[in-house]
Amino acid sequence: MSSLAVPAALPAPRRAWLTDLPLLLVAAVWGASYLAAKGITTTHTVVAVLVLRFAVVVPVLVAAGWRRLRALTGAQWRGAATLGLILAGIFLLETYGVVHTSATNAGLIISLTMILTPLAEAAVTRRRPPRAFLAAAALSVAGVVLLTQGGGFTAPSGGDLLMLLAAIARTAHVLAMSRIKAVESADSLSLTTVQLGSAVAVFAVLAALPGTGAAPWTVALGFGPREWAGLLFLSVLCTLFAFFVQMWAVRRTSPSRVSLLLGTEPLWAAAAGIALAGDRLGPLGLAGAALVLAGTAWGRRTA
Repeated sequence: MSSLAVPAALPAPRRAWLTDLPLLLVAAVWGASYLAAKGITTTHTVVAVLVLRFAVVVPVLVAAGWRRLRALTGAQWRGAATLGLILAGIFLLETYGVVHTSATNAGLIISLTMILTPLAEAAVTRRRPPRAFLAAAALSVAGVVLLTQGGGFTAPSGGDLLMLLAAIARTAHVLAMSRIKAVESADSLSLTTVQLGSAVAVFAVLAALPGTGAAPWTVALGFGPREWAGLLFLSVLCTLFAFFVQMWAVRRTSPSRVSLLLGTEPLWAAAAGIALAGDRLGPLGLAGAALVLAGTAWGRRTA
């Protein structure tokens, strides 16, 4: 899997696109994940669905990459496990947040990662990000504001606070991937496996505690073909593929650029709503979509 690294002889624009396109695809599947998650998750099944979502892919990853997993050093295991704990926090905050707020609010608040990441990266590296990049990120967030107005921004709630914490956790995860030196030399498949394994361990412990909702096996037995299709989409594309690409890409570009591209998620969520749920953007939404695309294109050139 580490052979995905781009040869140095490629021209810079092409090299950038080879990293950016998989990230945009991740943003697209994450955008569609809102509909999939809402279709199979309730307030009482959040932890159970997360256990199932991760447990579906982790055994396959372990079997496929067993030799490379055994080759990881202790420091690499600890670094990847730390990333997995942050990842578990992100999923808990996002899933509970989406359940307790509107998809409109969730999409808008999570897009703040586009602004939080370059600011946090500047604080850590003590290098001020280009003003043009910050302006591009702000333009994208403004576009998300317009994009989400079709659904109506509702009064702030506890779910909105959870989504804000999720945006902060996403920022921490992207920065940690680029700053934990122990994981730099390990292959992306092994690191993804350890991350997801650590996260599912957290969810399994929570599922065993009283008061955390239905048991995973009870939820699984109640699933029909539609629910299993949604779960596999969340497991294979939105989890396995997405975090493998994120781990691979963040070592080939800046955390700020990764967050800018992943910050187009609300745009893809709107596209999924139009294509699959019959939503309509309206003039404000269309203007917002245009701003998101313009801000992302501008940010790519300045990152």
